Amino acid sequence: MTKTEISETRARILDAAERLFAERGFDATPTAQIAKVAAVPKGLLFYYFPAKSDVLRALVRERLELGPIDTGALVSPGDPAGSLINLTGRLDELLRESEVLRVILWREQHTHPDVTANLDAHRSRLQQLIERVLTASIPRPIVPERLRAAAQAWVAIIGSRAASADTAALRSMAQLICDGLTGQRPATT
Repeated sequence: MTKTEISETRARILDAAERLFAERGFDATPTAQIAKVAAVPKGLLFYYFPAKSDVLRALVRERLELGPIDTGALVSPGDPAGSLINLTGRLDELLRESEVLRVILWREQHTHPDVTANLDAHRSRLQQLIERVLTASIPRPIVPERLRAAAQAWVAIIGSRAASADTAALRSMAQLICDGLTGQRPATT
């Protein structure tokens, strides 16, 4: 097999597993079914992934990887809420390809330590990105505890499937978080 064939076969296995884990759950998906959907012999599946848990581990580790993100292009100086929305839009673009992975994460996050560990690392990377964007969008120093709390809150908000569906609500939440971050009080009507 060439390197390209190896890569394509491995990707087919991961694609099949991702779909099946999302539909049935990890425990209810036999490796024989993954091999069948991927159109590979079961032995070849085990060549790439010695155990079914290795498939899940690879899915979460590799497909949650965001790669480099140019935060400078997302920052609107003086508009931290707008900057959060810009970052969230970019993250949605990057993760849109793997909507099924979100289902797997929700279903398996408390049952498989590898998923939990990778999800925690992913959330930590998101928090660091958010902190960088907020710091760059606010022209004055930010209290570190507030910055950390704001970033953690935003990670929780964008991690919720329902929150990202309502753009107006998302903007309102971003503004609320940023008002708390900068110590501003919302205008009263």
